[in-house]
Amino acid sequence: MNRRTFVIGGIGAAVLAAASAGLAAGLPTGAAAPAVTPSRRKTAKVVRQNLADTQTKNGTLGYGAAKPVSCRLNGTVTHVTAAGTIVQRGQALFRVDDLPVVLMYGELPAYRPLSSGRKGNDVKQFTANLKALGFSGFTGPAIRKWQKSLGLEQTGVVEPGRVIYAPGPVRVDSVSAAIGDPATGQILSFTGTRLVVAATLEVGDARLAPVGAGVKVTLPDGKSVDGKVESVTTTVKPGQNGADPTTELDVVIGLGDTTAGLQRASVKVAFTASVREQVLTVPVAALLALREGGYGVEVLESGTGKIMAVKTGLFAAGRVEVSGDGLAEGMTVGMPA
Repeated sequence: MNRRTFVIGGIGAAVLAAASAGLAAGLPTGAAAPAVTPSRRKTAKVVRQNLADTQTKNGTLGYGAAKPVSCRLNGTVTHVTAAGTIVQRGQALFRVDDLPVVLMYGELPAYRPLSSGRKGNDVKQFTANLKALGFSGFTGPAIRKWQKSLGLEQTGVVEPGRVIYAPGPVRVDSVSAAIGDPATGQILSFTGTRLVVAATLEVGDARLAPVGAGVKVTLPDGKSVDGKVESVTTTVKPGQNGADPTTELDVVIGLGDTTAGLQRASVKVAFTASVREQVLTVPVAALLALREGGYGVEVLESGTGKIMAVKTGLFAAGRVEVSGDGLAEGMTVGMPA
């Protein structure tokens, strides 16, 4: 929407300038215009260049959104893993009555007791974790061996609140509960272990950030690193003081193996929606609206102006891709006063 307003505004100014000079935009294509005094006209060159639809947005370097973790067991909090600690599969996130609540890997939450003989995706998920920890098979003996290794009562039944699932290793982001607190409510929150960049885009800018697209991230020290869009989530935020809700795109960008030594910080993210290589371009303001439809430019040669019809392509950085019969690199085009 902004681009179209800008383009039409530039064309309108060009048409007014042409009209005031006696160069009506409706002149037939190729018609000669009255002589022009170059020193009194703004001009520009037709340039061959790479043109990129790039926009730079603010972003935040960090570990991504934190997920809160609440306790589902009765008892007293006796230990909480410190903020900043990396927790792996099978390790304790916190302890209730001095017994561990452990991390396992998976997408499904623990929603029911598990024991030998049960079936389902949650069983497959837990069985895969047992195997990774060295306890083969979803059997009563395997579950009891796992419980024994943690100092738990060897019942052969896994309580839903004994296991917390995450896609992989986690980093404890913050701690909400203190030792001695009742084991109710939120205990801590965690994030992933990789540094990523989070950025927010307007819905109209969705073309800038398809999943898998490459971006350039500029760090506070001026260093530029490559990134890739990993996920895009649509978020609707309620309006304040009676205002309408707003819709935004939350973008997560991975930085690969370039995060060593980096810390949380504000960064700049350059998104590139499309690139046109080695095309002819003119300033957007050089476009004229032709009476018969379409656009043209005023080509200045030997002190005279000639309206030449052009086809427009990509608009970016104040310039527009143009093509047309007879249009060539290095030509001079008129600009509005």
